[in-house]
Amino acid sequence: MNDATPPPTGIAMVLEPLITRVLAPNPSPFTFTGTQSYLVGTRDLAVIDPGPADPAHHAALLRAIAARPVSAIVVTHHHRDHSPATRALQQATGAPIVGAAPVFVADDGPRADAAFDADYAPDRVMAEGDSIAGDGWTLRAIATPGHTSNHLAFALPETRALFSGDHVMGWSTSIVSPPDGDMADYMASLEKLMGRDDRVYYPGHGDAVDRPQRLVRGLLGHRKQREGQILRLLTDAPRDIPALVEKMYVGLDRRLYPAAERSVLAHLIDLDRRGRVRADGAIWVVA
Repeated sequence: MNDATPPPTGIAMVLEPLITRVLAPNPSPFTFTGTQSYLVGTRDLAVIDPGPADPAHHAALLRAIAARPVSAIVVTHHHRDHSPATRALQQATGAPIVGAAPVFVADDGPRADAAFDADYAPDRVMAEGDSIAGDGWTLRAIATPGHTSNHLAFALPETRALFSGDHVMGWSTSIVSPPDGDMADYMASLEKLMGRDDRVYYPGHGDAVDRPQRLVRGLLGHRKQREGQILRLLTDAPRDIPALVEKMYVGLDRRLYPAAERSVLAHLIDLDRRGRVRADGAIWVVA
């Protein structure tokens, strides 16, 4: 699914007549080749997920905009690789910031919202079915919580494209990190997308997904498989989360272990709510 050669950063690439992509120079184990910003429209534009506060990426976006009017700066969710550039882009274009609601996570343990953009301040919060429009384009909000509680995807009905943010990515499964990330919500959002007939997904990270139903079906199956692994391992013996990750993620880059632990925790919370497992201190057992 992914090309051997990463796409160039800072270059406006026309993906189809209404959609242009600009890749930010922020590759990492969590962002793959970097965060993808999308320009929608030809005469007037919406900019989806303008990315991190990186001067080079901001300059690349302005070159791609090429002095055309920007009707809206659209945000799928306010992780720090997606929304911080909204401020500079709003100063440059005067466009309103719209999309995901701001979220502030109350957490007595380690800060779970470290990846959130604390300064994100939308001018308009969008919800399921809300839309914005320009010359020849419409973006309709699809609520897809799970990766974050405020996550939105945006449908472009003129071409049956869906900007899937980090809910469905073109290179990896999404991280679901409690308390803001929720596995039951994530699964329900995938089921919602299964009921749609989108032609292609343009994700925040990774290649365009040209067989989206097949991928979503695979993501649902993957999460159900992970749930089954957890139940089998806990049936064998009570374990803590690091022990589960060691057994479940053989060969995983150890830099990604903390993210895997968060997703396992999300599964355990969901299973606990359903009466399948319970916690005994840091140890989890079958109920």
